[in-house]
Amino acid sequence: MKSDLVKEVLEDFERRAIERKPFETQWKLNMDFYMGNQFSTIGFGGIVEDMDRQYFWQEREVFNHIAPKVDLRLSKLSAIRPKLYVVPATNDEKDVYTAKLSKKILDSVSAKHSLSKKINQATKWSELCGTCFYKVLWNPNLGQVVAIEDSGRKIKAGDVDIAVCSPFEIYPDSVTAESLEDCQSVIHAKVYSAKEIEKMYGVSVEGKDINVFSLDASYSTGGLGYNGIGTKLNASVKRDANLVIEKYIRPSEDAPNGRLIIVAGDELVFDGELPYVNGIDGKRDFPFVKQVCCDEVGSFWGRSLIERMIPLQRAYNAVKNRKHEFLNRLTLGVLAVEDGSVDVENLEDEGLAPGKILVYRQGADAPKYLANENLPTAFEKEEEKLLEEFTTLCGMSEMGDLTTISASVSGVALELLLDENQTRLSFTTDSIKSAIKSIGKQILRLYKQFANIPRLLKIVGDNGSPEIFYFKSSDISSDDVQFETESDGAETLTQRRNMIYTLLDKGILYDENGKLTESVKGKILEILGFGNWESAKNLQALHTRRADNENLALLDGEKVDVKVIDDNKLHIDEHIAFMLSGEYEKNATSEIENNFLEHIMAHKKLLKEGE
Repeated sequence: MKSDLVKEVLEDFERRAIERKPFETQWKLNMDFYMGNQFSTIGFGGIVEDMDRQYFWQEREVFNHIAPKVDLRLSKLSAIRPKLYVVPATNDEKDVYTAKLSKKILDSVSAKHSLSKKINQATKWSELCGTCFYKVLWNPNLGQVVAIEDSGRKIKAGDVDIAVCSPFEIYPDSVTAESLEDCQSVIHAKVYSAKEIEKMYGVSVEGKDINVFSLDASYSTGGLGYNGIGTKLNASVKRDANLVIEKYIRPSEDAPNGRLIIVAGDELVFDGELPYVNGIDGKRDFPFVKQVCCDEVGSFWGRSLIERMIPLQRAYNAVKNRKHEFLNRLTLGVLAVEDGSVDVENLEDEGLAPGKILVYRQGADAPKYLANENLPTAFEKEEEKLLEEFTTLCGMSEMGDLTTISASVSGVALELLLDENQTRLSFTTDSIKSAIKSIGKQILRLYKQFANIPRLLKIVGDNGSPEIFYFKSSDISSDDVQFETESDGAETLTQRRNMIYTLLDKGILYDENGKLTESVKGKILEILGFGNWESAKNLQALHTRRADNENLALLDGEKVDVKVIDDNKLHIDEHIAFMLSGEYEKNATSEIENNFLEHIMAHKKLLKEGE
């Protein structure tokens, strides 16, 4: 029954929430320390609470070294944006062309959805909490308008959408599953306003006050029994809202296409098969991609480096505050007063101000300062050691912030420090690159499933000019997404320039005549940070692309005219190469062969006339 299924989903969600509670509490503590609420601790019952002063005079200043270390890592990781390309399914000309088209699709989606910005957002979540997720889905409310109903409502073709999901929204079936592939089901729980829920699913639900991080007892039927959140996280409450729970169940023998159950509040709004054919070999799978800061063995959740630095940050704050308290005693002093000799309340209020007339009882000893010792050197030594440990634990050496590099350090030593930084980031960079590759594969699989009508996309072409092209699902023959280079992509602009200068000095980039081709020149300018030079039009690439399009048109039985502006020699070579390919041999008829030969003869005629 409907009510039984809703109850089952809600109980399953509550069980997973309780099982995930220790990890969630740690994420909140990490966020508190990053934001500067560094006197937080995990108290009884797993609640993040504030530690009180032991004495009223104790210093409680925060000297936040976690935030700049995390920001430094984020700035380094923001350079990890490897470019994707698609490996053709076969060596046939048509598959090579569709692979190039698929790459353009990925470039267009990346630009349209500001994928770099979303990767930065997800990386910040993974650095703070250890784990984050991308949700790659098909949004029917995006894309071009294909029809308009009598009521005036526009029907759109739909398009790929990419959302970043914080770890607070994801609930695996087991915290010991090390990856999404090991999970049999995953719950995505997110807070929406009551109006949004009614618009999305057409059901009216009760509006409540729900914390978007803890999703706590204000929602739960039985009460999760906790609402521990950091000081600033208490403000993260959404008013007049409710919870939407999406439970994704992996395909099995009983449900070959998997199952998706959606519950909004306490209403069942969907129960059916998984909507997306986004897995390998045409199977349906979860629409999520996982990214971690550091893998944790035997755990679904990654580990944030902030967890390592929290004890160090507490020790550093304690040293600095105790040091300041000691300095306060040195400067203000500690008065010793004989009982009953002076007005103690007046002395407490005003102290021993310059020019103060101090009246004390006749025959009593005058108030005096107790002798103070000098500031112990242990404070300075401990402070220096703690700063060094920060550098070690965050995975970034002195080369990262350039604050402690000696002028006598050689260039070789600097290179070694830089390599060390890159190596320490390798776990995180590998996870980011793996996530980017998985996103690319899911994008192509969604277009393969849903792009049944021709779709228009626009990108910036290789020569810097806008390029508009049409495609449909049949044009996507491969989803084997790889990186253009195996470089980690974290090198700076200066490093890339030095690499190019070295290759030029060695003569590696020159052709057999000792010259740079126009295409190589354009690529060099792009790597050096100048983009494609405004006047450097890669005519050879443009002619090659036109010849490839002519090949496909001729293969479809169309007549193609030869233009005066064509590079006839290049076109002839491209057409002959295509006629010798397996794709042509497999599909050519006598009529198609005649069209090709007539077209090639027309090129030869123009070539001869131009000599």
